[in-house]
Amino acid sequence: MSMIAAFYGGKSILITGATGFLGKVLIEKLCRTSPDLKVIYILVRPKAGHTLQQRVSQIINTKLFEKVREVCPNLHEKIRAISADLNQNDFAISKEDMQELLSCTNIIFHCAATVRFDDHLRHAVQLNVTATQQLLFMASQMPKLEAFIHISTAFSNCNLKHIDEVIYPCSVEPKKIIDSMEWWDDAIVDEIAPKLMGDWPNTYTYTKALGEMVVQQESGNLNIAIIRPSIVGATWQEPFPGWVDNLNGPNGMIVAAGRGFLRAIRASPLAVADLIPVDTVINLTLAVGWYTAVHRPKSTLIYHCTSGNLNPCNWGKMGCQVLSTFEKIPFEKAFRRPHADFTANTITVHYWNAVSHRAPAMIYDIYLWLTGRKPRMTKLMNRLLRTISMLEYFINRSWEWSTYNTEMLMSELSPEDQRIFNFDVRQLNWLEYIENYVLGVKKYLLKEDMAGIPEAKQHLRRLRNIYYLFNTVFFLIAWRLLIARSQIARNVWFFIMW
Repeated sequence: MSMIAAFYGGKSILITGATGFLGKVLIEKLCRTSPDLKVIYILVRPKAGHTLQQRVSQIINTKLFEKVREVCPNLHEKIRAISADLNQNDFAISKEDMQELLSCTNIIFHCAATVRFDDHLRHAVQLNVTATQQLLFMASQMPKLEAFIHISTAFSNCNLKHIDEVIYPCSVEPKKIIDSMEWWDDAIVDEIAPKLMGDWPNTYTYTKALGEMVVQQESGNLNIAIIRPSIVGATWQEPFPGWVDNLNGPNGMIVAAGRGFLRAIRASPLAVADLIPVDTVINLTLAVGWYTAVHRPKSTLIYHCTSGNLNPCNWGKMGCQVLSTFEKIPFEKAFRRPHADFTANTITVHYWNAVSHRAPAMIYDIYLWLTGRKPRMTKLMNRLLRTISMLEYFINRSWEWSTYNTEMLMSELSPEDQRIFNFDVRQLNWLEYIENYVLGVKKYLLKEDMAGIPEAKQHLRRLRNIYYLFNTVFFLIAWRLLIARSQIARNVWFFIMW
């Protein structure tokens, strides 16, 4: 019998960020493996025209929860949505709801965060630092609380090359930054942000580092653990391979490459692509929750959820696997044939400069406008270029993360728990995973019909023929002009022909 699954039985669990990618998979796994849990509280921001119960229904009436609805038919009753806004003091939770949370909660999984790399520092501090501080204050008033699990990121210390399972200090105390945000105007924040961030590449990684410091400083007597996942990707095994529901990180790049918009990225083929499946992260998270509550470690333990040190796959290999999958599973409505060229040091997939990217997009938008449709391609291309620019920092570098605590936890699990809550990335087959990943993007994110694959392949062949024809015509024209203008070229031509 699974000790972890049994542990969560009868528990009242609070999850922040439940409407996000990680949060949804966490809810699904909890309800599927521990259907007798008491309740899952989720903090949901009010949305005009939608009740809280409608928001819950939007989450659980999806493909992701298909298996859960079979083992837990009363799923709606297990999830209790609470109106909350992490941008407000006390999260704008009503007194009645706050009292229920404080008196009943056994476990907290703090997944909420802004993951936008280019988010304004003020907003990033509010969600990733101040909200963590406020949640810890709430946790300190919960008499039944057994564990507080904070989801950070492996890149919170990306300014370092080797990263241990410890909390590293920032140059400025997080409390000072939180206080300063109350009286600094946006102009001052914009001016001082680069100086505060220093070696950190963006506000996301910097504020996640600050959030860890807050956890360390204000943990008090709480049983706390921190989990640092790297680049979170589609599901590996559960509840089925390849599930994904957003355009963040690699997902947007796969869509853009599959549709033919993204021709190249600047990346080092030898740099480790530290991708980690989302279900692996969730399995580790639930195992950490159990271990923290039952064994009560004397200090806050940090767990790295990464793949590079145990089962590395570099960007060059991953790029080849993605492109080979496109040949077998092409995307519908592809505008250009995906391809990649490799040099010794960089992937050069010929991603056009800003002008040559935007020119085709503008032409296509003119076509949409003339045919009575809303122009959208230029906006999408600008977003894509901005996303790729922000990702270049991470796809041109490699990091070394120690995983002593993660491996220790793996050894503490029973064989049954190692099977049900598997987070051993050494078992991951990258070729199979990437193929399922691309298929999942096509099926679950783009909602494309698998029956359309033969037609998509035919479309891909047409694009390939057009591509070859264009290159041939271009070469012949260029060669003809060269012969007309160069005596050397004419001599070479006559030598070849005779």
